[in-house]
Amino acid sequence: MLIGTGASPGIAIGKALIIENEPLKIEKKHIDNIEKEKETLINALNESKTELEKIKTKAFSELGEEKASIFEAHIMILEDPELIEMTNTKIEGNVNAAYALKKTADEFIAIFEVMENEYMRERAADIKDVTDRVLRKITGQKITDLAVLDEEVILVAHDLTPSDTAIMDKSKVMGFLTNIGGRTSHTAIMARSLEIPAVVGLKNITKEVKNNDLVILNGETGIIEINPEEETISKYKELKEAYERDIKALEEMKGQESITSDGRKVEIAGNIGTPDDVPGLLRNDAEGVGLYRTEFIYMNRETMPTEEEQYISYKKVLEAMGEKPIVIRTLDIGGDKKLPYLEIGEEMNPFLGYRAIRLCLQEQEIFKIQLRALLRASVHGNLKIMFPMISSLEELLEAKYILNEVKEDLKNENIEFSQDIEVGIMIEIPSAAIISDILAKHVDFFSIGTNDLIQYTCAVDRMNEKIEHLYQPFNPGVLRLIKTVIENGHKQGIWVGMCGEVAGDMRLIPLLIGMGLDEFSMSPISILHARRLIRSLSYEKCKEIANEALELGTAKEIEDFMAKISKTL
Repeated sequence: MLIGTGASPGIAIGKALIIENEPLKIEKKHIDNIEKEKETLINALNESKTELEKIKTKAFSELGEEKASIFEAHIMILEDPELIEMTNTKIEGNVNAAYALKKTADEFIAIFEVMENEYMRERAADIKDVTDRVLRKITGQKITDLAVLDEEVILVAHDLTPSDTAIMDKSKVMGFLTNIGGRTSHTAIMARSLEIPAVVGLKNITKEVKNNDLVILNGETGIIEINPEEETISKYKELKEAYERDIKALEEMKGQESITSDGRKVEIAGNIGTPDDVPGLLRNDAEGVGLYRTEFIYMNRETMPTEEEQYISYKKVLEAMGEKPIVIRTLDIGGDKKLPYLEIGEEMNPFLGYRAIRLCLQEQEIFKIQLRALLRASVHGNLKIMFPMISSLEELLEAKYILNEVKEDLKNENIEFSQDIEVGIMIEIPSAAIISDILAKHVDFFSIGTNDLIQYTCAVDRMNEKIEHLYQPFNPGVLRLIKTVIENGHKQGIWVGMCGEVAGDMRLIPLLIGMGLDEFSMSPISILHARRLIRSLSYEKCKEIANEALELGTAKEIEDFMAKISKTL
């Protein structure tokens, strides 16, 4: 038995699949057997085509014709006679197939990248993606293709990147296990969003487990069993059935108001990363989207998304959610989220560096393209725009000025957009929390981003396992800042929400209700649990609890106090 950090609830029982991705390395080699190299190339092309045909068929059935057409285009690249002929010509110069194909692909990419037509420029990324697949076939360099999984598996990795989770075949993934990470790591957040059980921070799980080992994971307790006895398997099957019965019992919460027993109504929304997450929101009866992380539109690709691509993505979410409020956060790239086509450079402290609104205010063309797409999409639903990582009034005013510039441009172009879009900010930096009384005069809402607020307030890198115990949502300093933000927002007549992971923490919800929080945005999997809890609470009693808790001096005292209180609620 191993114990890590339970990151996403649920129990999974299945075969392990270890993700081992080596960086692609191509060396130039002199060869004498030209025909053999040509045969190697053709075999790799055919194997890649077979794989892509499978992906295309799956994409068509699950995602529709538009997504499937991407893979059709990839297949056409593989069949391009010019690509094959140019590669064969290079092989005839006595070089190995891998090097010949890499050189040909680089030449094609260079040609496409300088084309004036934007659509054609974007095909450069497709060529790289397809030829990299073929090159891995030729060289035998390992990659776990998460887009093509033949059976249900539990993924085991050092860590899962945003790109990994974006491309994986989610219908075949039963659970996640990672060496590193905590409850607020990307893997944990995505697992909860996808409603996939996960345990992180296992240190050496990639060494402890082998491919095809039978693994049991409990995403609540963080317990892992590897190749367990039949008795243990039976016990976990019973626990899994009990968990699924409880999930089914939550169905009665659907359609109910999120309201305390004495009439205090709040909103429970969901956090999402892509339009593909919307079905999870609808399935869990979310009252809106409290955080749409737009950076995922920019990831897992080689070029910047166009205005049209972004518009379609935002429009899709707005239309799917009807009249429900949708808070869309502007680009939050930097820190642990890098783009291959945007050179940020190495930074000593990337989480404190050139990221989020700081990057957008410098790279204004990128920012304006996103704002144009958002404004155009606003006519399709109830859009609210939110700026991340605001640390000063100057940043907020500059961001709003740019937004107004974009509005004027659209007016001049006779492009329609909603005239009453609420604009808000994430409160995730202590300086913003401290001057929230000033900032509240310039926005329509606050959303407290506790993942970073805790990290910055406590000076704790939330990805550093050595000090993970100091990353503490019960820290009285953090809780006092949250209360200050809520009070300052209400004094100015604006609503205050929370989109960090604390919003879905059942231990803290009574405290947040007592502080007067108006909106809770969380992983879809937590929504019905939270509604059931809130409907059992008294607002007046929660206010007393909050006042008493905030008088305590340590995180441990507050945590113990809330654990004791939860038994009486």
